[in-house]
Amino acid sequence: MMHLEHLNLVVRDIERSLRFYRAAFPHWNIRGEGKADWYGPPRNWLHFGDAYQYLTLNDGGIGENRDLTSNRLGLAHFAFVTSNLQAVIERLEQAGFVPAKQGSDDPHRSNIYFLDPDGFEVEFVEYHSDIPAQRNLYG
Repeated sequence: MMHLEHLNLVVRDIERSLRFYRAAFPHWNIRGEGKADWYGPPRNWLHFGDAYQYLTLNDGGIGENRDLTSNRLGLAHFAFVTSNLQAVIERLEQAGFVPAKQGSDDPHRSNIYFLDPDGFEVEFVEYHSDIPAQRNLYG
């Protein structure tokens, strides 16, 4: 079996990004951090997650994230499964973040999209069925 272990994101400011991800994942913590060079420029980095999955956040990002309303090459979004979508929404809203867009209307799942401080679109999904044919219903 294979699963996604981590995402490595370049952000402007680690603390600003942590405010978003700590609200979404209150059970996660900083696993490790340090300083390194990123093809020349120095950077700070940290791993934020649990024992099995994490996000790597690297500071010093410049420029703007891709226009999510375009078909420009790049990351469109990434998603996390939760057992309590409403709790995630409430934590993010209490931290000052508002939903970027609502998810699809589906009897077998609920989902919502938020933008993190650097413009990465993050989807949160709660499944209402354990039956793969229902969870993965398209069209």
